[in-house]
Amino acid sequence: MGEVDRSRLDSLIQRERARFEELHPTSKALAERAKQSLLYGVPMNWMTRWPGAFPIFVRQATGAHFFDVDRLGYVDLCLGDTGAMAGHSPPPAVERIIDRIPEGLTFMLPTEDALWVGEELQRRFGLPMWQFCLTATDANRFVLRLARQITGRPKVVVHNWSYHGTVDETLATLDPKGRVVPRQGNIGPQVDPALTTKVVEFNDVEGLEKALAPGDVACVLVEPALTNVGIVLPEPGYHERLRELTAKSGTLLVLDETHTICSGTGGYTKAYGLQPDFLTIGKPLASGLPAAAYGMTTEVAERIVAATAWHEIDVGGIGGTLAANALSLAAMRATLEHVLTDAAFERMIGLGVRFTEGVEKVIADFQLPWHVTRLGCRAEYLFQPNPPRTGAEAAAQADHQLDAFLHLYCLNRGILLTPFHNMALMSPATSEADVDLHTQVFGEAAAELVG
Repeated sequence: MGEVDRSRLDSLIQRERARFEELHPTSKALAERAKQSLLYGVPMNWMTRWPGAFPIFVRQATGAHFFDVDRLGYVDLCLGDTGAMAGHSPPPAVERIIDRIPEGLTFMLPTEDALWVGEELQRRFGLPMWQFCLTATDANRFVLRLARQITGRPKVVVHNWSYHGTVDETLATLDPKGRVVPRQGNIGPQVDPALTTKVVEFNDVEGLEKALAPGDVACVLVEPALTNVGIVLPEPGYHERLRELTAKSGTLLVLDETHTICSGTGGYTKAYGLQPDFLTIGKPLASGLPAAAYGMTTEVAERIVAATAWHEIDVGGIGGTLAANALSLAAMRATLEHVLTDAAFERMIGLGVRFTEGVEKVIADFQLPWHVTRLGCRAEYLFQPNPPRTGAEAAAQADHQLDAFLHLYCLNRGILLTPFHNMALMSPATSEADVDLHTQVFGEAAAELVG
């Protein structure tokens, strides 16, 4: 196997950091200025996670490319960490957004676009009843409340190292003794997560069965495949057992498709014939505007309606004044009708295959102990020889030094990957040339690492 010389890696990282600062003088100046008015020097704290000494400032984006304030161009394989999965400013969405603006943006009343989007989500995911909000965090939070309300049960089950936005119950992990504790970095937990949450490992049927046995779990909230600690795929039969065990114990099954929508127009749910009680999704639905949705079965919907206190519905912890606003719904309709279509996904998934095959060839050519995993039109390489089975395995084997190097190496050569892990996502505007450029640069980085 090819070996990575760590002293060589240290030297390469220093070189790439110096190159980054040399390439981005205007972004550096703006970053210094930002420290005077913005907490952490950025408008949102996650923007500190980029491997360079400062984030680059974006000037303009179109399709699968953007330019920064230093007028450098990039192939964007990050796509706003899925928020821009439709591509930057796709024309059909832009046209409808522009048309909607003079017609009014928000009313706390429905528009016909809401009906179209609800019917389209029915078609895509197979769930008959829908509600809209602004983020997947909102959708997950609202569904957890509804699940507890209609089951009368207090607990929630999540997978270890899953990601469901900023939902308090999900910011939990397992300590070395298997106890539920706040996930490292969890800011100001409202309560001890052990009071609200049970955590089980992905693909662990025995652990799931044990967690459900007491009959105190309202719902299991899961991503169909883990996507935020490296892609971890379900083992054959895992989803069948997940559905069987939740149904047997009277526990509701919630699938968060916000990232796994990369599997196709109906996400992993449609691609693999899953049957959740609830489904949540956000980020890519409105071509970059805040929008999210949650769907449910008819049986669940009837239980919710029966348990609703109508005169207090506005103070029950679900909904929001700007949720389901006219602008979001107009953008959602345009995105689903004209951008994230069946034909677009077929092409995007093909590009995901092309990306994966290119990376696999480089890994094989240099005999590196790495692997790449694909989920639809999303792919990610991890610096470990075998695909992990659980989130804990993926986290334990992470190589943050190599992550940072490969990300910065690609960025300095005009390719943007997701900053928290080296993930690539294809949009309808991504081209074969974009993918092949990454393969070329990835190969150059591997050659420099092994010498």
